[in-house]
Amino acid sequence: MEFTQVLREFLTENNFTQAEFARRVGVKPAQVSEWLRGKAKPGYDTLKAISLAFSISADYFLGITDTYK
Repeated sequence: MEFTQVLREFLTENNFTQAEFARRVGVKPAQVSEWLRGKAKPGYDTLKAISLAFSISADYFLGITDTYK
């Protein structure tokens, strides 16, 4: 699964807005929008920040595993 799909699913299942997700990760909402449109993907440091912000393995956001719970 592509990062765009994983992120969209995560936001939907957890009722996060793009702005709330961005705030928790420490990026601008415009960056989250770019990810959702497939225009960009997070780098290593940002992926690490996402994983730490939500206590979820990076494997989930990389599409290696299907579950994060």
